[in-house]
Amino acid sequence: MTIQSADGPEPGVASRRSKLTPAREREFFDAVLDQIRECGYEAVTMEGVATSTRCSKSTLYRQWGTKPQFVAAALRASRCPRFADVDTGSLAGDLRAVAREAAALSGRDTRLLQALGHAITQDEELRRALREAFVEPEIGALQGILDRAVARGEIAADHPALEYVPAQILGVLRVRPVLEGRYADEAYLTRFVEAAVLPALGLGGGAPGDTPSEDGT
Repeated sequence: MTIQSADGPEPGVASRRSKLTPAREREFFDAVLDQIRECGYEAVTMEGVATSTRCSKSTLYRQWGTKPQFVAAALRASRCPRFADVDTGSLAGDLRAVAREAAALSGRDTRLLQALGHAITQDEELRRALREAFVEPEIGALQGILDRAVARGEIAADHPALEYVPAQILGVLRVRPVLEGRYADEAYLTRFVEAAVLPALGLGGGAPGDTPSEDGT
């Protein structure tokens, strides 16, 4: 099932795309995603984005055809391999670093996911674009962290908790606003890693920022 937006193409709009500079395209994408965060997906219109970016609606329709296609393109352009640069040399250190990096974008990303919640259940392209932009890069980077830990011999490849680490990290980011009405900030995520993630992996917890000594204590 696909959402059919009432904010459809203007009659007579040509199908030929305009040539946009990367900076101008980025401006359009930033505008639509910011408006979704502020107002929700359903409230955002092509006309509203056109007004905020000082262009005509027909420019947006020529480029992307429909609102769902426009938003999907904006999501894909926002694809960022979060946590990809995390490599402290230890699994515990990496997961603490992930907590810090995740906190930096927690509110911004979570607002967007919440605002797209209903729309992505109705539109397959939006759902795929969201996964490509926010889910797959994060899971891939976390899996890389875990694979390196296994290769270093820090943890067994068949440790039963390994497969749940992405769900733990990404899940707590999404669910804290629902449970407590607050985003998962650095202090909260660091405590979560120390109290829940590291013990599940058999690494133990400790004071935030602590790292195991060479003899494992």
